[in-house]
Amino acid sequence: MEIKILGGGCAKCARLEAITREVVNDLGIEAKFTKVKSMPEIMAYDITSTPALVVDEQVLCYGRIPDRVEIKTWLEALAT
Repeated sequence: MEIKILGGGCAKCARLEAITREVVNDLGIEAKFTKVKSMPEIMAYDITSTPALVVDEQVLCYGRIPDRVEIKTWLEALAT
């Protein structure tokens, strides 16, 4: 599973990454994390605000920090 955190490196981006890493660890999923900070690369995902969570090239959310339960639900569904 490839997980991308899109954003310029702000506190919200760091928080989204931290929560997502915790969920990945809790679920025992093997995942590669990538931080995408380049504006042209971020805009290629057609999002209007950051932070954004992209898993296996699918945008799961943007412009907010989802809670652990949401992230867990998404990752469980994608891991099967």
